[in-house]
Amino acid sequence: MTDRLSDASGLKSLGRETRFEYDTANADLLERFPNPMKSAKGRKVIKVVAPEFTSLCPMTGQPDYATIVLEYSPRDWCVESKSWKLYLMSFRNVGEFHEACVTRMHNDLVALLDPEWMVIEGQFTPRGGISFWPRIEYTREG
Repeated sequence: MTDRLSDASGLKSLGRETRFEYDTANADLLERFPNPMKSAKGRKVIKVVAPEFTSLCPMTGQPDYATIVLEYSPRDWCVESKSWKLYLMSFRNVGEFHEACVTRMHNDLVALLDPEWMVIEGQFTPRGGISFWPRIEYTREG
């Protein structure tokens, strides 16, 4: 008999109706579950690509669009995908610069997951012919 590697007992959003919030980036929407890859030998990496991120320019109020690329090596926890989607959607009416959005995501995910390492990048569509792709690379100390 093998041990069950997927533990969804603490998840609140997955498989349930969801109330959408678009006015503030809300870290409370993020959920985690125990890392089912923990017992695997070798380097463990999770890559999540969200191609439909939207926020607002804090100066003009115009929409900004991006693909958010998250890549991390989990220790004890993994981010639950629906909660990640809802969290990203909560930026919809938030007026922040690209760099601030990515920084907020970084800080919230490190607090939630405490990963071995993580890279998060916002691949924003060009504004005025210039692309901004803010990226934060994190490595756990200790």
